[in-house]
Amino acid sequence: MTAAMAENDRMPHRRPWDDLLRAWRELDVPEGWHAEIDGGQILVVPPPHAHRNGIAESVQRVLYRTLAAELGIYQTLGIHIAPLGKLYVPDLVVMPTALIAAADPDTSDPVDASEALLVVEITSRSNAKDDRTKKLWAYAHAPVPAYLLIDRFDEHGPTSTLFSAPLNGAYKHSERVPFGEQLKLPDPFGGILDTGAFPL
Repeated sequence: MTAAMAENDRMPHRRPWDDLLRAWRELDVPEGWHAEIDGGQILVVPPPHAHRNGIAESVQRVLYRTLAAELGIYQTLGIHIAPLGKLYVPDLVVMPTALIAAADPDTSDPVDASEALLVVEITSRSNAKDDRTKKLWAYAHAPVPAYLLIDRFDEHGPTSTLFSAPLNGAYKHSERVPFGEQLKLPDPFGGILDTGAFPL
């Protein structure tokens, strides 16, 4: 489901991004759903499949074994890439807990994506292409230091790809493994992600 903002000639001093962000804040989505902003539109995303939640839980379990106390893992956190006019709600975000604690309790404003240390997206059939292209490009532009794409619907079979070292809007490094193999996570996360435990 999408909604585009209509232009308002009576308020020329307002930027379209400000209007979209205000509408995003005020949007009342059904429980379990979330809203994102991309391409000048608000996209309403349905709840994830149980297998997607299972994968997120497996990744979170590995991360919590090695993360420093000042870092947290968040599942419903809106992050924005303001220069690109994008706001996403990744499956998992690793971010300093101090930033979350300092957030205004009276608003639901997103956090700047550049503050994230790791973003995890787990594809569903309907959004796999966006996770592989639009979000990869946006997270590299933020820049988010590491992007873990868990692609259950890769045409060559389910894969996990860790993108790292963003430079000039692109990730310089990537490591891709099929489900069933292990993927080493970089510092400050450390640890080994056993993708063989992921449900299909």
